[in-house]
Amino acid sequence: MLNNRSVRVSDFHFDLPPELIAQHPPAERDAARMLTVSRAIGAYEDKRFRDLPSLLREGDVLVLNNSRVIPARLFARRAGLHTQHNSPVPTGQIEVLLTQPLGENKWRALVKPGKKVPAGETLLFGDNDELTASVLEAGDFGERILQFSSTEDFFSIIERIGHMPLPPYMHREDTLEDRTRYQTVFSSEQQKGSAAAPTAGLHFTPQILEQIKARGVQVQYVTLHVGLGTFQPVRVDELKDIHLHEEPYTLPAGTAAAINRAKAENRRVIAAGTTTVRTLEHCAQQANGELQPHSGTTSIFISPGFQFRIVDALLTNFHLPQSTLLMLVSAFTGRESVLRAYNHAVNERYRFFSYGDCMFVS
Repeated sequence: MLNNRSVRVSDFHFDLPPELIAQHPPAERDAARMLTVSRAIGAYEDKRFRDLPSLLREGDVLVLNNSRVIPARLFARRAGLHTQHNSPVPTGQIEVLLTQPLGENKWRALVKPGKKVPAGETLLFGDNDELTASVLEAGDFGERILQFSSTEDFFSIIERIGHMPLPPYMHREDTLEDRTRYQTVFSSEQQKGSAAAPTAGLHFTPQILEQIKARGVQVQYVTLHVGLGTFQPVRVDELKDIHLHEEPYTLPAGTAAAINRAKAENRRVIAAGTTTVRTLEHCAQQANGELQPHSGTTSIFISPGFQFRIVDALLTNFHLPQSTLLMLVSAFTGRESVLRAYNHAVNERYRFFSYGDCMFVS
């Protein structure tokens, strides 16, 4: 078993040709390829995501993250910016990525260029200044705490003026198609708040979900709003020095009860995506015995040596080299096994990252 004190971030490197990074979604949601990996023997097999229902068993509990992505990429101008030639309209565009709701119209955000936006600055959003935000705190690497002026229509304004927060490895602007394709079909209107999609869930269609239920599989949901950790690179050399940002989550009563019954009856719990894994395993750490429904925040970092208490199988996309998500999958599957599977995926020209192909590890 690996010890974090002896494990380096560079131990999770792999070579990825840039042309394998998916820039657009597949023509159909469920058309992705899927590499199945056996944890017991480390063997892998090339399949399709549409094969997933046949790999599930009656009595399995499949858990999905129903958080809804908001158009969290905004453009602002500084209210106090002095302009040239006595222009009445301030110039100088500021890019703002909302990464975590903090309550009371307060948000954690990434701001670029950060050095131009100190604490105390006021930002104006939209052609008609539909939103105004004060910068309460300035952190490292462009992190800011923003306090928006009170409005009852915050999310409707964001929907109108915002852009879908595509990851930086997609070298293009977002399009109208991304409004639907960078969103799971089961995302909840009541659970808005993610700054990135829980990408393993992007493959599911209503038809696939019906096929899964028809096999006697219970489909349950958690909510984890994907935040800053998705966008920030690892800036330390050793795993022991990694600290993730907190993200809000909710474990509903029905999901907690279904998982408790499944574990008591030795039935599998299958997590769709690393966000679901982090939510369930964090909740297990908080539990004194059975899971209890509740809401909270988690900064859990899962790496080799972690003892999983809930998750028995995992559906996940292919992740960035040296990322905390790759470390989580390595904790579940074994680092050497994962890197062999990734090498196979590269050789077989799988598509990588958010709009790419997936793995099913059991």
